[in-house]
Amino acid sequence: MKTIEEVREFFRNDRFATENGAVIDEIGDHYAKVSLTITDTHKNAMGALMGGVSFTLADFAFAVAANWEAVATVSLSSTINFLGRAKGERLTAEAHLIKDGRTTCCYRISVTDEFGSKVSEVITTGYHV
Repeated sequence: MKTIEEVREFFRNDRFATENGAVIDEIGDHYAKVSLTITDTHKNAMGALMGGVSFTLADFAFAVAANWEAVATVSLSSTINFLGRAKGERLTAEAHLIKDGRTTCCYRISVTDEFGSKVSEVITTGYHV
């Protein structure tokens, strides 16, 4: 069983997410919780959170949940629904396994702000390589 420190060290190589502030908070059986502190660099011209930040955080949560125990899953398809504007300074994404098959898997990733309000919902289909 890997420790969370070992998992964090491995996923430091997921540079787009980590260099944009994403950190791993929790891991579990086909589960991950990741977060980031929202800064001005994450905002669009209207001062709201750029949609790509929410998607990047969700994609990172999927990657961690699907790969921290055994690296071998990549994303095939993702669908994101933006549900509300992020408030506060922290964004969190939690990835939960819905179905794990022989060659594919499906995860639901919920992105919330620091007040627990839903910002987006993502469904990702992964492929076990």
